[in-house]
Amino acid sequence: MLTSAQVRQGFLDYFKKQQHTIVPSFSLMPTSPNLLFTVAGMAPFVPIFLGEVSSPYKPGRVADTQKCIRAGGKHNDLDDVGFDTYHHTFFEMLGNWSFGDYFKKESLNWGWELITKVWGFPPKRLFATVYNPDKSKGDPSEFDQEAYDIWAEIFTKAGLDPKIHIVNGNKKDNFWMMGDTGPCGPCSEIHVNLNLSDDEMAGRVLVNSSSPRCIEIWNHVFIQYNATADGKFADLPAKHVDTGMGFERVAGIIATTKGFTDFSNETSNYNSDLFTAIFDEVEKLSGKKYTRTVPAGREGLSQQEQIDVAFRVIADHIRCVSCAIADGILPSNEGRNYVIRRILRRAIMYARKLDLKIGDLAKLSGKVVETLGGIFPELKRQQEIIAKVILGEEESFGKTLARGIQQFEKNAAKGKISGPDAFELYDTYGFPLDLTEVLATERGLTVDKAGFEVEMEKQRDRARSSQKKSDVTVQSGTSFKTKFVGYEEKNLTGYKTKVLSVGETKNGHFIITESSPFYAEMGGQVGDSGTLEYSGKKISIIDTKTDASGQQLHLTKDSVQIPTNAEVILSVDLARRAQIQKHHTATHLLDWALREKLGSHIRQAGSMVSSDRLRFDFSHFSAVEADVLKTMETEINAKIAENTPVKTFEVPFAQKPADVVAVFGEKYGDVVRVVDVGGYSKELCGGTHVNATGEIGFFKILSESAIAAGTRRIEALVGAAAVNFVQHQTDAIKLASSELNSSVEELPVKIAQLKTKTAELEHKIKILRQKELVAIKDELIAKAKKDGALTNIRAVVKDCNNDDLKTLSQMILSEVKEGSVVLGSAFEGKANVLAAGSKEALAKGFNAGEVIKDLTAKLDGKGGGKPDLAQGSGKAIEKLSEVIS
Repeated sequence: MLTSAQVRQGFLDYFKKQQHTIVPSFSLMPTSPNLLFTVAGMAPFVPIFLGEVSSPYKPGRVADTQKCIRAGGKHNDLDDVGFDTYHHTFFEMLGNWSFGDYFKKESLNWGWELITKVWGFPPKRLFATVYNPDKSKGDPSEFDQEAYDIWAEIFTKAGLDPKIHIVNGNKKDNFWMMGDTGPCGPCSEIHVNLNLSDDEMAGRVLVNSSSPRCIEIWNHVFIQYNATADGKFADLPAKHVDTGMGFERVAGIIATTKGFTDFSNETSNYNSDLFTAIFDEVEKLSGKKYTRTVPAGREGLSQQEQIDVAFRVIADHIRCVSCAIADGILPSNEGRNYVIRRILRRAIMYARKLDLKIGDLAKLSGKVVETLGGIFPELKRQQEIIAKVILGEEESFGKTLARGIQQFEKNAAKGKISGPDAFELYDTYGFPLDLTEVLATERGLTVDKAGFEVEMEKQRDRARSSQKKSDVTVQSGTSFKTKFVGYEEKNLTGYKTKVLSVGETKNGHFIITESSPFYAEMGGQVGDSGTLEYSGKKISIIDTKTDASGQQLHLTKDSVQIPTNAEVILSVDLARRAQIQKHHTATHLLDWALREKLGSHIRQAGSMVSSDRLRFDFSHFSAVEADVLKTMETEINAKIAENTPVKTFEVPFAQKPADVVAVFGEKYGDVVRVVDVGGYSKELCGGTHVNATGEIGFFKILSESAIAAGTRRIEALVGAAAVNFVQHQTDAIKLASSELNSSVEELPVKIAQLKTKTAELEHKIKILRQKELVAIKDELIAKAKKDGALTNIRAVVKDCNNDDLKTLSQMILSEVKEGSVVLGSAFEGKANVLAAGSKEALAKGFNAGEVIKDLTAKLDGKGGGKPDLAQGSGKAIEKLSEVIS
């Protein structure tokens, strides 16, 4: 029986013999801006099919196994994983393509030969579908006679009846369209009959019936038409072939049937060694057994069914997450990264059902590397990072998971999960909505998804309202897009252009011109400032922004009265622009250094480039160590010293070199601008840059910090700003060494000695203060009033902060046992008050929280707390004795 590795390699070797270029899998991070992930084998080749780029492969034949994720947006199989035997979030798609080279005859004959001769599928169990339009439903084009004739010849040669083994299919099953218009064509699918009997008529009936006993394994798409807006289908000048086959499905069929010798078991993708190696490890870690049961529904699962669902979920999800991290998609709270976090958290929840410990999923990632690392070498390169990222998520989510489930159980006791309850689980405990739905379904409960969305929208509104926005109103109105001419130095001063429009903001005015050398804020780079001259008068431009239509708004606080079409002269503040450019190019060097030192998983998550500093946010799973930051700083300064030229060029987006870094999530046009620093740093960027790295001068990292789970931030300075910072630091060190009568080299030792001496003094002060508080306590108890068994103390004491008052109250109540304490003290310009009571005092009506609310209201302050302890403060110190008494 073939192993999964032999199945995959058999496919690649076969098509290599047919003169196909075998290409490595493209990244799971798609180049198409409208996709979360690479979802199909053909996705990376779409520009070739659309004619946007010519095929680089000669002849135009390609084959590969492509990593795919379907777990978000239009393509989402996440909710079904585990509950059946064929859905996956991650899978491989085997495919072969012809870009204007061979067509139907070669494709179908090769497909038949591979399946029957190389893999050994029994010909009698195979069926083919061809396109036959249902004209009553308006299906496009004509019957695919060409494909039918090819299949008829194939089946006849195999001694099989074409009338039985060829099945017609309509548009739903057998016609592929990329959209309403554009490239399209008929499909021909190969199905396999997995019934216990190989009866041909019985197998034919099940084709396209969604039966698990008759499965489609390979789809051959023939892209031969161009669909036009008027509903016609014209022949394409070049015809293409696009085939796709689920690798896990084929490997599962071969494994389940034991090499086509036993058809008694239900076929499962999870039966191949792609998964069994992971299952074996889960069994060792959990002490539980995988028995292959599949539930009939989502509710009322037996204990073993729950265990087997958990095994499948964990095996699928750990493959998905490991491969995503290897391609630089780290769990976080935005976009595709959040989808990966959801998948990983779902795996963590199911791991808990199997009593797996924190860290076990990180160990399982090693099995993914073992099974897939040979074909996807990035898994081996990133193995350590994969394990660290998964462990980090296990630890962080594991802390809240138990509390979240406890809260879920409280909500479930109400009989349903309301929208606010589901949102609280999401917002407070990190439960994605689908996790809450899984838990609810297991208990036969419903989740108010609409109510959840209402709460989510409220949160979005709060976020939107907290954002700073500039309120802009265009008076004359125009949809003209300003032409930017600011890359060329000759345009930066004395540039003549015409005014298109003048408008107002809350804080001044703006001017829109036909063209402008001013860079408008975009891509993290701040907008230019400078002057606009009209009729001999200079107007100060304080900032430049872009509106939604692409107009550049030159903002000013000056009054503006300039007619449309008037000629103006624009001059950019050259000194400020120079500092901005230095920081921007340094940001590219920082991005390069991070990738070099931390790994290729680094992805930009935001940036800010101004004249006096830079900020760079990036995806990473832990803090960057101080010695790594120091090394990066040294290497960046070395690159600056090399004075390498900074080059820019434009290229169609589909033709950008593979080593050019793009910021995923950004929307790029058809033509993009590449900024190339010395050949080692290449990024898509529309910003302005220095001509050579030497202009940057000097680079200094200020700080590295976390801004969100999985996202870090580095702030840095360059040029004069960096030099000034170092000078100030040096002056501060010199002053400290002078004050401490120490050399700079001895400062660390001196500081350590001071810290030790300070700690000793603080300890002595604490002991003395404790004695003072004991004396105050004794005095207060001696003067206390009795109310039956209760001892009640109301007093103003000297120079006590909140902590002192709390300590004093605890001392008093621990000694008198039953009673209440209300204390006040003037300290550092505030009137501090505290109330505390024993359970006996509370039983007789004492409420510390209410007491403090009353006192602070009279003291012009605020405070509160619990019935047994509350604190507050106020401004009216002069009233303190009066209100306490």
